[in-house]
Amino acid sequence: LHIFLFILPPYTVTVVWTCYSCSQCFEPFPDGIYFEFDGRKYCEHDFHVLYAPCCNKCNEFIVGRVIKAMNANWHPQCFRCELCNKELADIGFLRNCGRALCRECNEREKEAGRGRYVCHKCKGIIEDGGHIKYHGDSFHPYHFKCKRCGVELDTNSREVGGELYCLRCHDTMGIPICGACHRPIEERVVTALGKNWHVEHFVCAVCEKPFLGHRHYEKKGLAYCEQHYHKLFDERLASYTIKKKARHE
Repeated sequence: LHIFLFILPPYTVTVVWTCYSCSQCFEPFPDGIYFEFDGRKYCEHDFHVLYAPCCNKCNEFIVGRVIKAMNANWHPQCFRCELCNKELADIGFLRNCGRALCRECNEREKEAGRGRYVCHKCKGIIEDGGHIKYHGDSFHPYHFKCKRCGVELDTNSREVGGELYCLRCHDTMGIPICGACHRPIEERVVTALGKNWHVEHFVCAVCEKPFLGHRHYEKKGLAYCEQHYHKLFDERLASYTIKKKARHE
């Protein structure tokens, strides 16, 4: 004789081997196993339908431990925080706007309701105006560094393409960079030699005077003012011509 005992508060069910039929469907018990309650014997299916609670989450019958909360019944593994999905059966819960929340999530919701934020990383309270948003969550800015320059971020950071940047790097994205000083060009820009230049930084390779819109000459990746271009390359051409003429004589 095999005897199994299931405890489903507030009643006790004994399962035994027998040849009796179910009190509900009058069918013989499969494998001779039945569930007994209040002096009547039931097959497993009818017993569950009549007496076993149904889980509010998975809609399956509950055999064993039942969590009664939020005016419903739950499997222990199905009763979870609605925000972080943490199991609540053994740690307790707090009701918040009709939701079952763990203590941590409830505290964050309360602070957010007061206009304050809780850092998603360290769980600390963020002072007014001191948070940044990343992937929809609030953080202390000092938990992050700029993707481009590595500086610790502040509340002026910006998110672009899923990455965080300091304000300076963000503002220079797409802005031309000077070929001389390698800094952003925020006003007039000169484009020459395949690069961009501040007006005052685009200078003659010899005298280093800015062209300031005047004509310049390009030679082998360098820019020259008219005077030094002719002086430098006309003299070389004249010298080459004289040498060539001397060889022919």
